[in-house]
Amino acid sequence: MTPFDYHAPKTMRSAMRLVQEFGDDAKVLAGGHSLIPSMKLRLAAPSVIIDLGGIAGLKRVTAGDETITIGALATHYAVESHRLLPSKCSLLPETAAEIGDAQVRNRGTVGGSIAHADPAADWPATMLALDAQFDIAGPNGERAVAASDFFVDLFITDLQPDEVLTGIRIATPPENSGGAYVKMRQSASGFALAGVAAHVTLDDAGNCASVAVGVTGVAPAAYRAHAVEDALVGQGIDAVADAAAHAADGVEEFQEDHHASGDYRAHLARVFAQRALSQAIERAA
Repeated sequence: MTPFDYHAPKTMRSAMRLVQEFGDDAKVLAGGHSLIPSMKLRLAAPSVIIDLGGIAGLKRVTAGDETITIGALATHYAVESHRLLPSKCSLLPETAAEIGDAQVRNRGTVGGSIAHADPAADWPATMLALDAQFDIAGPNGERAVAASDFFVDLFITDLQPDEVLTGIRIATPPENSGGAYVKMRQSASGFALAGVAAHVTLDDAGNCASVAVGVTGVAPAAYRAHAVEDALVGQGIDAVADAAAHAADGVEEFQEDHHASGDYRAHLARVFAQRALSQAIERAA
């Protein structure tokens, strides 16, 4: 690891001032589970570290009747263990519980995972399925970006170099809705070889009034499986298998490495889409 200067601002204003001052020479530190290993391997060598850990409010998780908010520095465990989330939106603690191990969940942050945008991370799929909004601070003030517009490519997001992700907002799902997250874990890291998050809302007849499916681990960036969603709207659980067969439609490039081939990942996407959707519909009923 190369030497660096360390700054620990206490306010977002101070943090943004440092980001502007040091520019590309600086890296923002959240939980450190991606940045620190990269620095140890010298894949990243920032001369300045800006630690956000001391900024009040960035670790807060709230679950209201209309909106769920997650601060960018909230840990995975803070979401997993939140007492209200299981009844408000069980998909969030369910996803958090699938991440790494206890040590990772107690230190790693939701915002750090989202901003890093690892193609095998769990949160992107769930944020897509819940149509999350990401709050971003920059030199010109704050802006909000939909999850569907945020994940661009391999480790590339809509977050600009002079911006910082500060929080996540999700509309609290109605009572006649349900979600599920299904993944295959890499045995060593716990990352997803493939993972599918599904969220549905049912109408009075028990058919899907709305469907959202997020897929991770399959392509260079997490994506919405729109073909699955379109095939299932207006349909019931009997249509899930046919709809899930479209989970890899439109993917131009599949992730392929020593863990799994692209064809296998595409197969997993279809299988897990069927499982996640079936569970989501059963929970919504």
